[in-house]
Amino acid sequence: MSSITVGIAYTSGYGHTRELANAVAEGAASIPGTRVAMIDVAAVTDDDWQTLDGCHAIVFGSPTYMGSASGAFHAFAEATSGRWTTRAWQDKIAAGFTNSGSMSGDKLHTLQYFSMLAAQHGMHWISLGLLPGWNTTTASEDDHNRLGFYLGAGAQTWNDQGPDAVHAADVSTARHLGRRVATHTRRFADAFDPAEVGAATAG
Repeated sequence: MSSITVGIAYTSGYGHTRELANAVAEGAASIPGTRVAMIDVAAVTDDDWQTLDGCHAIVFGSPTYMGSASGAFHAFAEATSGRWTTRAWQDKIAAGFTNSGSMSGDKLHTLQYFSMLAAQHGMHWISLGLLPGWNTTTASEDDHNRLGFYLGAGAQTWNDQGPDAVHAADVSTARHLGRRVATHTRRFADAFDPAEVGAATAG
C-alpha cells in the first residue's frame, strides 16, 4: 500500500483553531499509510512550501474573523499565486475547517473562500459528508456536525474561553473530516503523483 501525505495548512489566533487542526491530523493519521504535515501558515517557511508541494492533500484551516478567514491566512493564500501559475497543486485533494465565537459567525463564507482557493488551484474539494446534527427535539449538541455545515467542518467556541473549551462534538467532527480526507486521498493515491503534476499539466 502506497503512503500518502495530508498537509494541514492552518492558522490560529487564540488556540481554538489549533485544537481543530490537531483533531483533523489525528483523524487523517488514523487511516493506515497516512502521514500528516502540520503547517502554521502565519510563519510559513521555504521548507513548509516544499512540504505542501509534496502533499497529496491539503486541508485549509482558519478562524473566521469579520466574516472571512484571518489576515494571516489571506496573506498565505495570496502567496500561493506562484503555485497557481505553475499548477503545482493541480489535482491535489482539498478540504477546510473553521471556528468562530458565534454559532453562525458567517463561517460559511470562510469555507466558501477555502473551496474557491482550492478551485483556482485545480484541486478536488472534499465536503464534510455528514448530515446536520442537533436539529430535532431528540437531537443533542453533542451530535456530529452540530452546527449543520456541509462544505467543511465548522466549530463554535466562546470568545472568553481558551482552547480547552472547544466543544467536544466540534473536535470529533474535525476528526471525522481528517479521516474522510485521508480515505478519499487514498483512492487517488495510485493514480496521483504530486511531483509529476506540474510536468503533466505543462505537457
